Amino acid sequence: MISVIIPTCNRNDLLGSCLDLLFAQNPTILDIYEVIVTDDSTDNISQKLIEECYPSVKWVEGPRRGPAANRNNGSKIAKGEWLLFLDDDCLPQEGWLSSYINAIKSSDNNLVYEGYTTAERKKERFDEEAPINIDGNKLWSCNFAINKAMFEQLSGFDERFPFAAMEDVDFHARVSNTTHIVFLPQAFVIHPWRRIEPFKSFKKHLRSHRFFAKKHGLLNNFGFRLSRIKIFVGGIFFDFRELLGFSFRGWPIYLEKCMLNFCLIFM
Repeated sequence: MISVIIPTCNRNDLLGSCLDLLFAQNPTILDIYEVIVTDDSTDNISQKLIEECYPSVKWVEGPRRGPAANRNNGSKIAKGEWLLFLDDDCLPQEGWLSSYINAIKSSDNNLVYEGYTTAERKKERFDEEAPINIDGNKLWSCNFAINKAMFEQLSGFDERFPFAAMEDVDFHARVSNTTHIVFLPQAFVIHPWRRIEPFKSFKKHLRSHRFFAKKHGLLNNFGFRLSRIKIFVGGIFFDFRELLGFSFRGWPIYLEKCMLNFCLIFM
């Protein structure tokens, strides 16, 4: 069995669209997978939606400690030998589920797969963000599958990161050091662009980067520090060219990125 885990938090409209597309793909294979919605909202707002509109979905209350803990929460009650992670704001396209199922059935050696993730349109502002993955080697948590035994061996997502998204980077690094990740371009989801609020999470982002570097033994690594310098210098010019193409729409995020990359050189 495959367990599809969908973490959610106060986004019933998006969750409904996600589930509608998921169940429209192939209703004849319901006996070989389960769908788990783990709800981090303060009032469990998705529980009624699930009970009334999606009775085959297993709803569970989330721990309310961030997305990493919420994903881990879903994995704990999963019955499947494989865990398939999908975000509540993603729109799984036709063939998404069958691509993972067929890949898992056809191989006894591969333990991790990642899918193709793109946005619904071209980027229009510098402060828009989405977990794009069009050629692999990203392992964004919104669209990937992993053998449950492997997930448990890695202790799941690290819940200590104060900034959401860095736990994805950390998990990718740990998986890459353990096994090969197979890219499935047919496992296609659409993720909407999100506007980033400037400087709202600057300190959390900075602490998360420092925690990652300390955890992976990079704080005193000269090569790592040199790479941060290159990112800072390159970002000033390449990001500015992108910002110029957007007629400076979203410029505060450009300033924040420059400041963050500069601070990371000396962390």
